[in-house]
Amino acid sequence: MIKEIMKDKYASIAFIILVVMYLMILFADFIAPYSKDFSDRNQSYAPPSKIFVIDENGKFSRPYTYNYKREFVPELYQAVYTLDKSHKYYIKPFNRGEEYKFLGLVKTNIHLFGVDKTGRLYLLGTDINGRDVFSRLLFGGRISLTIGFLSLFILFPIGLIYGGISGYFGGWVDNIMMRFAEAVMAIPSFYLLIILAAILPSNMTSTQRFTLIVVILALIGWSGFARVVRGMVLSIKNEEFVSAAKTIGASNLRIILKHILPQTTSYVIIAMTLSVPSYILAESGLSFLGLGIQQPDASWGNMLKEAQEYINILYRPWLLTPGFLIFVAVLSFNLIGDTIRDILDPKGKIRE
Repeated sequence: MIKEIMKDKYASIAFIILVVMYLMILFADFIAPYSKDFSDRNQSYAPPSKIFVIDENGKFSRPYTYNYKREFVPELYQAVYTLDKSHKYYIKPFNRGEEYKFLGLVKTNIHLFGVDKTGRLYLLGTDINGRDVFSRLLFGGRISLTIGFLSLFILFPIGLIYGGISGYFGGWVDNIMMRFAEAVMAIPSFYLLIILAAILPSNMTSTQRFTLIVVILALIGWSGFARVVRGMVLSIKNEEFVSAAKTIGASNLRIILKHILPQTTSYVIIAMTLSVPSYILAESGLSFLGLGIQQPDASWGNMLKEAQEYINILYRPWLLTPGFLIFVAVLSFNLIGDTIRDILDPKGKIRE
């Protein structure tokens, strides 16, 4: 499958981008120069650090940066940052910084890069609380890029089994099951989320809160998937191999699970690939509206919320980075999903 994907130019680029993204969030503690809780209130909305490789004498030098000095300008009614060139801070590979557990197992304080403790290195600037945007993007990606897979583990098994049973037995069983599925589809998910946000216990962490919301969304979203599976099973159950399984005395459950549902594998793989982007957007949208991950925990959605003010868009464009990453991730998943669909269903591509 991967070899086929890599043959397509755009899908291969999308695949590489996603691999890089997931590797970066996996090793976020090591790659990020700061922890997700680090903040320097004196550096609120500091611009990205300027990195120099040529010194004041015009000669090549090890990469270094300067700290920012914050001054309030009454005429502009805002703080202005200028470089404090009194001290250089060289960027060191495998720098010692805040302690963390590597992959949640081994305690260490080595980061991929960084500067001395008195220095500050902000590759993508800081937010209103003086937190490093680059570091929070890595930690926020852990939620934004993985939350969708949680729902898939709930949605697809329910949809597969429900649709398989409905299509296999047909008749009044199919009629009742499909009417129930249609009733579930009619539930307005947006208003349900607003109700959930109001009634969920206030002492829940934001991660627990959003996980519960995604689980409930998955319990609602299975119905559309089940209808498609049911339609496929209606055509598959009349095949000769199903009749042969009945002849040798196989139970109905075994026929559904072992003989019929595996024939829907191509569609399931395509549907799973194309469903992940919708949950990435769902997380981003909910967190942006304040219904998902809450501060101080990071996610791309609640980080993007800070960029909704036009002043931040004009003067602090680095705050828009989460939106760009959401766009890239969703586009990459869609490109890979379309390519997988063409690989597994070449006839569909010809029909188009």
